[in-house]
Amino acid sequence: MDASDTPDVPECLTTPHHDGEDARHLDVPPTDAALPRRDFLRIAGASAGALLATGCAPPVAFPAAPAKGVERGRGTAESSTHVVIVGAGAWGGWTAYHLRTRGVKVTLIDQYGPGNSRSTSGDETRGIRSSYGDRATGELWTPWARTAIGRWKLFEEEWAKPFRTSFFHETGDVIMRATREPFITKTIDLWKANNVRHEVLTGNEARKRWPVIKADDITVAITEPDAGVVRCRAATQAVAAIAQKLGAELVIGRVRPGPIVNGKMDGVILDNGTVIRGDAYVFACGPWLRKLFPYMENRARIPIGHALYFGVPQGDTRFQFPNLPSFNFPGVTGWPMLPVDSRGFRVRGAIAPPAGTAAPTPTPAATDPTLQDPDLSSRWTNQDRVDGARRFLAARFPILANAPLLETRACHYESSVNQNFIVDHVPETTNAWIAGLGQAEGFKFGTVVGDYIAQRVVGINGDPALKKAFALPTEQYDRPPG
Repeated sequence: MDASDTPDVPECLTTPHHDGEDARHLDVPPTDAALPRRDFLRIAGASAGALLATGCAPPVAFPAAPAKGVERGRGTAESSTHVVIVGAGAWGGWTAYHLRTRGVKVTLIDQYGPGNSRSTSGDETRGIRSSYGDRATGELWTPWARTAIGRWKLFEEEWAKPFRTSFFHETGDVIMRATREPFITKTIDLWKANNVRHEVLTGNEARKRWPVIKADDITVAITEPDAGVVRCRAATQAVAAIAQKLGAELVIGRVRPGPIVNGKMDGVILDNGTVIRGDAYVFACGPWLRKLFPYMENRARIPIGHALYFGVPQGDTRFQFPNLPSFNFPGVTGWPMLPVDSRGFRVRGAIAPPAGTAAPTPTPAATDPTLQDPDLSSRWTNQDRVDGARRFLAARFPILANAPLLETRACHYESSVNQNFIVDHVPETTNAWIAGLGQAEGFKFGTVVGDYIAQRVVGINGDPALKKAFALPTEQYDRPPG
């Protein structure tokens, strides 16, 4: 069934749209700013049609997986009643969902649509794990990552069937190293501190358990058995669809921040001049934060990451879920082919050529200014990266050394000097927020970060340690020469 043939929305998935209230916040009638239901479903994909066709599912029971430092209250007397969210990716979509479950009116704006190919959330898959022994933020991130895993499982239980698909795959995750390096030791310490079920294996045990992995040099492997992989684009589109069915309004368009008057932002302005006003504003627009706010220009970097998907041998299930975990080797991560859409065996990262081997010198990204602009950047994966991924396959999965390359994906991700997320006010405002800098890990945290952003926006500061950790960084990157 095509999305355009989708039947009417079941009553249990609708909430009043309060058209009269919309008119007070839009300078045009709400029917001009809100995306029609049928057009939205074309953007969200046919899976949204499956949701509407198969009936109802309640909001996810996330209180069953409480997040450390995130409160469930409705806010103070100063709580916002209408929040405008710019960016319908992982963070923006989940923020919209959590605000609606708190009873807050939401307008969600995205210039290209949820899960689009320019967005950070536009890849096909993302790993969901809690191994952060290599991060200075590990103490903060590990408990949230564990909550995120639980919430992704709840999301799968509630919504996979209505969407007639699967989002979360419990692959388990294995990290293999030749020596017991600090990353391994610190990750184990964090897991123990957070009561995370895990295993520590010898090299021989790892080779026996996963014989398709060439691990002759491996002396230690650690596993997180309930880690997994989420179908990123599909989940991002689904969350946006669910948020809308809970009452959020979706607008497709590009915006710029409105003026700041007496310490408050006064609306956001679409390219056609339409002004959309709310009581509060959340800018969860990933690499576009640098384009919207000059303050962010040298406080964020937006490199491009590349993922490659290789075909597995016909009839050979050893490289498919659930027969192989996601994996982590120095500089390279990946996972088996997932059965829902069979995009392929995923590899991110590469092995450098052997010492003494001549290799082309890649052109530095900084020499091409379009690569620093998420609207203009090319997402083409060049042959150097393909060759590096094949060297990895030859070294660790030799059966796949000559596997066909099925597709590649590339997206900007955001990083900062302090290596932490940002959830803080836009400078000089009390009603506008910047939420971003996922540090190439943000997607997995969406279920929790969206809850936390909603908490802050409705007036609950919560854990002082989190508020301090997620403040706008004062540190800046060294400016490039010239």
